Amino acid sequence: MTAVCVFCASGPVAPEHLALARDLGTDLAARGWTLVSGGGRVGMMGEVARAARAGGAHTVGVIPTGLVDREVADTESDELVVVDGMRERKAAMDARCDAVVALPGGLGTLEELFEAWTARYLGMHAKPVVLCDPGGHYDGLLRWVEDLTGTGFVSARSLDAVVRTTTPCAALDAVAAALPAPT
Repeated sequence: MTAVCVFCASGPVAPEHLALARDLGTDLAARGWTLVSGGGRVGMMGEVARAARAGGAHTVGVIPTGLVDREVADTESDELVVVDGMRERKAAMDARCDAVVALPGGLGTLEELFEAWTARYLGMHAKPVVLCDPGGHYDGLLRWVEDLTGTGFVSARSLDAVVRTTTPCAALDAVAAALPAPT
């Protein structure tokens, strides 16, 4: 069964971002896939997990001990994995997923996205890395990264290691297209 790790905001966010997270969770469940998330039950992180569960998806939340109270752990997860810190969190999430989808978010989401994107570009994994960004949240960032290709700090080829989409359905279609056919 395909497991998708979703990176997104855990903090307070606009209603349209919460709706985006719900739509992704619903679409993921409709495909019979597993959700791997950061283990919080607030913000977009909580919305995507609740929607996935409501649609019948198996959910795995991975949260550091220090964030259990701060992010209010998603105790409704089918599996709630509590780890020591953020590095262990990312490693556990990575070990449990076949693909990564990033929704709008802040510093934590950016850090997770860049690590997955860099590792894919370097050939450390072949998992699809997909941005689902209907409102242009990442436009400035992506322009900056594209501009870095002119300096030699970023390879133009590295831009191909992430797929940009504008809807949850398109994001999950991109994941499906990049994964090996089931045997």
